[in-house]
Amino acid sequence: MMDMEEQEVEPLISDVLVVTRSGTERRGREGIVSDISIPSSPEVHGRSKKILVPSDAESDLLSEDGEAETDHKISNTDTIIHMLKGNIGTGILAMPDAIKNSGLLVGNIGLVFMATICIHCMHILVNSSQELCKRTNLPFLTYSDVAETCFATSSSPRLRAFAPTARTVIDVFLCITQLGFCCVYFVFVSQNLEQIFNHYYGEINYHIYMAIILIPMLFLASIRNLKYLSPVSMLANILQFIGLGIIFYYVFQDLPCTWDRKAFASIGQLPLFFGTAIYAFEGIGVVLPLENQMKTSADMKGWNGVLNTSMVIVSCLYIAVAFFGYLKYGDSVAGSITLNLPVKEFMAMLVKLMMSLAVFFTYALQVYVPVDIINPFIQKRVSPQNYLKAEYALRFSLVLLTFALAAAIPKLDLFISLVGAVASSTLALMAPAVIDTVTQGERCCWQRALKNVIIFIIGFLGFIFGSYVSLRNIINYFIGEDKT
Repeated sequence: MMDMEEQEVEPLISDVLVVTRSGTERRGREGIVSDISIPSSPEVHGRSKKILVPSDAESDLLSEDGEAETDHKISNTDTIIHMLKGNIGTGILAMPDAIKNSGLLVGNIGLVFMATICIHCMHILVNSSQELCKRTNLPFLTYSDVAETCFATSSSPRLRAFAPTARTVIDVFLCITQLGFCCVYFVFVSQNLEQIFNHYYGEINYHIYMAIILIPMLFLASIRNLKYLSPVSMLANILQFIGLGIIFYYVFQDLPCTWDRKAFASIGQLPLFFGTAIYAFEGIGVVLPLENQMKTSADMKGWNGVLNTSMVIVSCLYIAVAFFGYLKYGDSVAGSITLNLPVKEFMAMLVKLMMSLAVFFTYALQVYVPVDIINPFIQKRVSPQNYLKAEYALRFSLVLLTFALAAAIPKLDLFISLVGAVASSTLALMAPAVIDTVTQGERCCWQRALKNVIIFIIGFLGFIFGSYVSLRNIINYFIGEDKT
């Protein structure tokens, strides 16, 4: 380590050390912080624990010489656009299926309830991040950093001992979530392509289409620099929004009366509704990165701030697709509404192709997150000259893993519900409630603590029952009781 000057911060926090992946070191608020030395207890200053903050050499926030560039900070409008892109994915296409598992009335009320809680949890995460940044004198923190830092800076020695565990839990569920998205993408693309090509060329097993797209998926996943993914990401966004417009064109035609659809499904199906709904609100992972890049991060909060504005738009789109999609197709609605569109019509076929391409191009971005989390652990166990080979091996292994899981579980609706119940409920509900309580510490009033406990219980019950029902239905599918 290079000798550096001492820096005074809060009593519980010791030195702030900046180490980029290239090995250079800097201090304070300059650039991007990579490590935070935090003593395991206030009394023992010699022992320290490091919190990894990705240096993101690919980030737009750094120039070639590593200095922060304020010109690359994004405006409020840009942030809203990125929030929309970060939240609108395959989940919105599964919203009518969520209503099928809850009923037209109960489902839409439930979506409003879920949206309210998820947006509140996003605010919790932003508030906790800002509080911890002040406490540690750091420019920003990622989701994993927030989880570890809130425990590491606690006044309770027992809670400080859980700091590394907190980071590990968030990292694990981030990996599960992103890899789950990748599995869903494989199923989504292959099933839509199956409908199109089977119409023209006869019946071919959808696993064949999945195998065909495996090769280009491997190629996309081998792109290491996010900069080179920007063009395909922009193309995916354009295709997705045009596709949504055409989907609305179809669902608005010949709508039946609302009383022709059930108002409530059954209690046994509600866990599937929860899993699908919470899966759709997948954007909590992009909130902190976007807030960190804003020119005026204070505008993220507030009743008419960037977060509320963008998430209200997202929620309205979700509810609109859910309501009119289920109203149009009823109980015959599929795991993705694109599968209900008439394949014989050119516009419908175009939507299937556009949405398939959009999801296909997004795959590389989703697999980037688990690679970024897992790769440092692998590099510790290989020699420097094999770093690149190890990273490519990791990337290809993750693609093959998601391919195998998708091929084994071809039920798109159950896959989405399972991923939502297992991972999204943890990241979107349970973790923010715990982080807020620990961050507040002794200042946490009983009303706030009670509210966080209620949110945690909702997330935990959704996790348990959603996972159980999804796994049970997947098992039933394999033993032949449900082949629909």
